[in-house]
Amino acid sequence: MIEVYPFAGLPVAVFGLGKSGIAAAKALAQGGAEVWAWDDSEDARARARAEGVPLVDLYICNWRELTSLVLSPGVPLHHPAPHRVVGLARAAGCEIIGDVELLARCMREPAYVGVTGTNGKSTTTALIGHIFKTSGRIAEVGGNIGTPALDLHPLGPDGAYILEMSSYQLELTFSITFDVAVLLNITPDHLDRHGDMAGYVAAKRLIFHRQTKPRVAVIGVDNPECEKIHRDLKAADEQEVIPISSGRRIDGGVFALDGTLYDGAFVGRGREPVAVANLAACRTLPGAHNAQNAAAAYAACVAAGIDPSVTVACLRSFPGLAHRQETIAVIDGVAYVNDSKATNADAAAKALACYPRVYWIAGGRAKEGGLAACTPYLDRVRRAFLIGEAADGFAKILDGKVPTTRSGDLPSALAQAREAALADGEGGVVLLSPACASFDQFANFEARGLAFRKLVEALPGRRTEPEEISVAPQPKRSRP
Repeated sequence: MIEVYPFAGLPVAVFGLGKSGIAAAKALAQGGAEVWAWDDSEDARARARAEGVPLVDLYICNWRELTSLVLSPGVPLHHPAPHRVVGLARAAGCEIIGDVELLARCMREPAYVGVTGTNGKSTTTALIGHIFKTSGRIAEVGGNIGTPALDLHPLGPDGAYILEMSSYQLELTFSITFDVAVLLNITPDHLDRHGDMAGYVAAKRLIFHRQTKPRVAVIGVDNPECEKIHRDLKAADEQEVIPISSGRRIDGGVFALDGTLYDGAFVGRGREPVAVANLAACRTLPGAHNAQNAAAAYAACVAAGIDPSVTVACLRSFPGLAHRQETIAVIDGVAYVNDSKATNADAAAKALACYPRVYWIAGGRAKEGGLAACTPYLDRVRRAFLIGEAADGFAKILDGKVPTTRSGDLPSALAQAREAALADGEGGVVLLSPACASFDQFANFEARGLAFRKLVEALPGRRTEPEEISVAPQPKRSRP
């Protein structure tokens, strides 16, 4: 745990007592601060109390004694309306910050690598962390990916923090200037929390806050919002800017075509791009979306000083990310893939694109946009098995396009999908890729994925190696 020393002897408010909030409260207390912690949930307060976190009702306390509020990223800061505690803090002139800001104020010597984007940021963060550690670099991986920033170990000047940054966290972080900042993509998500797409884009753009040369911005240019940010940063010429793509050649960047990763930013700088990796050898990174993740991780790591050939070797040894296209088992010729982290349609579409014959488990608490992003890949879906609050709505969307079964819950969906896949013979993929949040039936996407894993592991049948999964061919494009 990081000891947060700058607040020693001072009262500090902490609101929101999930994992990051409890970690922040403990780190502040360890550093000598007087912690006033609170949460609207009685259960959350009980858990915090059991861990020794001091509780103070922030609705009736004297805010004039406080100078800082450490806010959970899940608490509304602006939209649809600021939370009442946010209003109390602002009225008292308190700064409002997040746990990553506390990390930055305490750990000033290490390097920082930040990763954001609507989709792919967890895989890319984990992949960068894997490359750093496997290549012998000292690194800690956390943030939005699961380990709270203040639960990481202290690092010195030879270390690096690899942080997944959500848009909410970026709005609460002011002191970090990332040595390498990665923006993968931006598609509509969390618009209720940012007001509109412009607000969401502005929040994501904060990953590049105060960067100057030789710091590096790595930007995916495969969608219009990010392409515009790339143009803006190139025109301003304040930091080094490296574009990445998973589908086209880009001068001076890193890109993937036909399953090959090309480097025109480092090895091929100033000349023709050089083929540096066969992505088919990276078994845990299937599909075009993972080609983007690989390009981003390669660019970030080489920019951070890791040798290109070492970086490529580490790409091949990446074990994959839990709940993101995680193959649990291949049983009687049918693969069972846990993609519970696909909490929106764009993420689910990327998984659907990878397999030629899918028995799709989808549903949960629907997000804005429905299933529009999945439409181009519905020809791969043999049947959709729908669960949760979104089942009826998804059934209407898919009517006439894909056969559907309203399964209701995950155990029923898995049993029905298994039966259908076995009836069609070997080679099918039972894919949990919900395109929805989990909060109607599960505490979070991790709990949903773990439930799927447990159910699959209990299935009978002949098990074979996951390498036998058939991956759908991607569209051919001309080589550079």
